[in-house]
Amino acid sequence: MSDINKLGLKISQLREMRKMTLEQLAEQSQCPVDLLRQIEAGEQIPSLAPLMTIARALGERLGTLLDDEPHEGALLVRGGQSQDVIRFSGHAAHAEGSNLAFHSLGAGKKDRNMEPFIIDVEPSTAEEPTLSTHEGEEFIYVLEGHIEINHGKMVYQLEAGDSLYYDSIVPHNVHATGKSARILAVVYAPL
Repeated sequence: MSDINKLGLKISQLREMRKMTLEQLAEQSQCPVDLLRQIEAGEQIPSLAPLMTIARALGERLGTLLDDEPHEGALLVRGGQSQDVIRFSGHAAHAEGSNLAFHSLGAGKKDRNMEPFIIDVEPSTAEEPTLSTHEGEEFIYVLEGHIEINHGKMVYQLEAGDSLYYDSIVPHNVHATGKSARILAVVYAPL
């Protein structure tokens, strides 16, 4: 089963366990019903912002949607390589349009409050970045390449060794410039 289908299935199962209709989840998450239907069917990869609002509407941590089996205690990931790669759309129209590959460094850690990722970022083909917003904070550290971060009215150019810590309630977008880049991102989203 693909990662997209696993995510959609997990959302569907959690929604049904709570006896919620798609319409109720749409209202509580402020995501369109059509988008939720496509996500549950594995036809659409959500970007991180709607996924966070869906998790919140379901009363779950983001990690619950991303993980299969939580573990107690410390979690060790060697060489920065997680077992699973999660692909987010970066606002692409279809699942195959993913330009963000998230390598979770916290997958399996039970009851975590932060989501640490190594993210491979492909350059965007969009002329104007689509800004997203969600509660919480983000910390970005550039490992390789060049990243541009739109945050509110500011535009930050970052290269290897640079970092930016910001409130994610402010509309923002992270994308590579020129060629592929790799970043460490830590996302905090309150439940």
